[in-house]
Amino acid sequence: MLQHQGHFLRPSTDHRTLSLLETLAEDSALSQSALGERTGLSGAMVNKYLRELQHQGLIEKLPLNAKSYEYVLTRTGHRQRRELLGEYCAEIVRSYTALKTLVHSKLSRLEQTGKRRLVLWGASETCEVALSAIRETSLTVLALVDSNPAKHGTLLAGHAILPPEILPSMGCDAVIITSFGKSGDIHAQLKPLAEAHDLEVVRL
Repeated sequence: MLQHQGHFLRPSTDHRTLSLLETLAEDSALSQSALGERTGLSGAMVNKYLRELQHQGLIEKLPLNAKSYEYVLTRTGHRQRRELLGEYCAEIVRSYTALKTLVHSKLSRLEQTGKRRLVLWGASETCEVALSAIRETSLTVLALVDSNPAKHGTLLAGHAILPPEILPSMGCDAVIITSFGKSGDIHAQLKPLAEAHDLEVVRL
């Protein structure tokens, strides 16, 4: 839980502390190895943080039996968990807002030029942010497409995900590439179609 894997959101001390406190609040009897699996921390890191959390009075180490222990959050530990979780959620909201603002800035030119009928390519979390931003504009989403056949026919935010082959029949004015990781590949694939049908291509 609460695992960031990206380059820009490296886990901090507060993030690791919150992750451990959240996990222990759910199950105080987890072994150190199980805690490591749940939180993405090495065994040495789990041991180090558990000792620090005990020293800070956030958890208590209590015997379960002759061979194992449980790590129970103290009242101070629960308070710290709630405070850290609040700060974490606030940071996520700020990141979401910043991304939504970026999407708005990318789409504003389409509104100004009257290109309002859109297809979004890349059914991902970024696509959901783009859809949320588009709802606040005069733009219309005709379809979501994705190159992954496993996604075809499924729904994202109420939109059916379709194969890219439907693009020529959609009558759209612009295609928004909502995949960051595969943006270059999608752009190269779109280029001939965009030139043939005078489509605007926007990369987020």
